[in-house]
Amino acid sequence: MPLVTTGDVIRQAPSGVGAFNVIQLEHAEAIVTGAEAASAPVVLQISENCVRYHGALKPLAVACLAIAETSAVPVAVHLDHATCRALVEEAVRLGIGSVMFDASALPDAANVTATAEVAAWCHERQVWVEAELGEIGGKDGVHAPGVRTKPGEAVSYVAATGVDALAVAVGSSHAMTTRDAVLDLTLIGELREAVPVPLVLHGSSGVPDDTLREAVRHGMKKINIATGLNKAFTGAVRDRLAADPTAVDSRRYFTSAREAVAHEVTHLLKLLTTS
Repeated sequence: MPLVTTGDVIRQAPSGVGAFNVIQLEHAEAIVTGAEAASAPVVLQISENCVRYHGALKPLAVACLAIAETSAVPVAVHLDHATCRALVEEAVRLGIGSVMFDASALPDAANVTATAEVAAWCHERQVWVEAELGEIGGKDGVHAPGVRTKPGEAVSYVAATGVDALAVAVGSSHAMTTRDAVLDLTLIGELREAVPVPLVLHGSSGVPDDTLREAVRHGMKKINIATGLNKAFTGAVRDRLAADPTAVDSRRYFTSAREAVAHEVTHLLKLLTTS
């Protein structure tokens, strides 16, 4: 399967697109296995936090690109929540075709300037760019469900920066381990009508299945999920080790974890693609 960008996947998908964060090789393998079972395209996301955990981008990026290339379904590899331009440039040099540049912690004017510069640099290299206006809750574990993106500000931000997709705040929050987030579906519809680029829902692990389906119906296109897969992975490892306290070979319990993640990815992709 030829390498594709997140933009390619979004254009090909008739409904929602699942974008799942990779922590280690097993996650990438499981996500693609789950996507193949669902016969759906998928996005493998490598975050700046993940790069920090591994100590370097290249090893995991090269592995994800290889997995994407051999997949039976379209798979994009995407750099997620990059706050450092140098990391964006490294990702592009490695062959990653889409990035999310996150300048949301900066004052609005500085956010616009930095994002516009990165977007222009990326577009010269045919790289697709996602950005975020304002800060979506939960990056430091503090949920902020009251944060909202204003349609007029979103339109102005996209026009000023030239980005290809926009992450918006509509009630979800990063790092939620419960699935009780309440989304503002009316606002999603208003944003979809106003904003000329695809909308991205971050913090989707905290959103119930029915609400995810409604979010896609109201206009969300790219659905980011990380914590939900980590819960499945960790739960499977915990159960396997509890059943066999003498286990020492990580392949034994990582196999269970990989299967659990693949199952969850298949479930979520079927949910998003039939919305």
